[in-house]
Amino acid sequence: MFADRRPGRPPSRPDPGPAAHSDSGPASRHPFRSGFRPAFRSGLNRTFRSGLRRTFRHSVLVPLSAATLLATGTGAWYAYGGDGPPDPGTATVAPVAPVAERMNLPWPSEGQSSVEVEGIGSLGTTGKQSPVPIASVTKVMTAYVILRNHPMRAGAPGARLVADQQAADESYSSAESTFPVLAGREYTQRQLMEFMMVASANNVARLLARWDAGSQEAFVEKMNRTAAGLGMTHTTYTGASGIETSTKSTAADQLKLARAAMKDPAFRQIVATPTITAPGVGVPTRNTNKLLGRDGVIGLKTGSSTPAGGNLLWATTQEIAGTPRLILGVVLHQRADTNPATGSAAAHEASRTLISAVRDVLPPAVAQAPRPRKPPHPSTG
Repeated sequence: MFADRRPGRPPSRPDPGPAAHSDSGPASRHPFRSGFRPAFRSGLNRTFRSGLRRTFRHSVLVPLSAATLLATGTGAWYAYGGDGPPDPGTATVAPVAPVAERMNLPWPSEGQSSVEVEGIGSLGTTGKQSPVPIASVTKVMTAYVILRNHPMRAGAPGARLVADQQAADESYSSAESTFPVLAGREYTQRQLMEFMMVASANNVARLLARWDAGSQEAFVEKMNRTAAGLGMTHTTYTGASGIETSTKSTAADQLKLARAAMKDPAFRQIVATPTITAPGVGVPTRNTNKLLGRDGVIGLKTGSSTPAGGNLLWATTQEIAGTPRLILGVVLHQRADTNPATGSAAAHEASRTLISAVRDVLPPAVAQAPRPRKPPHPSTG
């Protein structure tokens, strides 16, 4: 059983104001508008050296510098967006798979994004990989740490814990996304993780953090240690929910986390859940990921706030050359500094277009890829 370990009733959490909404508030709960103008613009592809105005971003393949080649010992090609190599201090992106050179993907014209295919490799990374606020995408790490410390089978209820007064008091905040829980009521681990990942409940993310580590601060230390262990060198977590604008990451880093998290069957099942219902309430709540169930999408997590803009970490599956493949992608910082609803719509539309294009062009690109030559049989003469 879980009980708040601090003496007395915890102080109320200050209202961060409407600018700090994370998947929440009246604006961000507007239904997704399928007719929203895409966050990219089709047109000519601006080459690396020309001054031609680019209105439709594609990945640009460039060789590594001599210094980097010496450091890595490889001559791989990397993909990034923008007018030149990434600035020093920005995240190193993954080498693209050979098949990516035959693909022309509609990358978002703003923010940063990255896509990879299980068993094939990276399809590219665009935008300067500098850390940006990621809002409720933070909850992917929260769920990952919880499941590492408290494993459960897919479909199983997991551990049982009791909601504390703080989580109950925060249930009705108008400044962030929440889900109703009652103080003193017992919930299963699976229920609470669904509240956090499907409804994007900030109060439940903090409740799970306190249950696991005794305090949110102690849990955040676990989040950052886990990020370091995954090689997420440009990520900093400062809270379990993502409402803090000081929690920042990059598309390349979030793809590393997605790759690890999606190996857990329980996690995959939770993020693919279309709707949930609060016990005793009876009103179903839809998954904040509006792409779920379309184009093979099976997850993963949304995140939106005024400073962060719209963010979406997504996963889809497709059979390619007779083999089922998991395709992972992330789109960050869409329409930042507007409002959560506008940012969320832009992230969904940019992701939808990118997913559709990948599913269309990847199978023929793989089919046309030259097959590796078999080594000749040794002479027996």
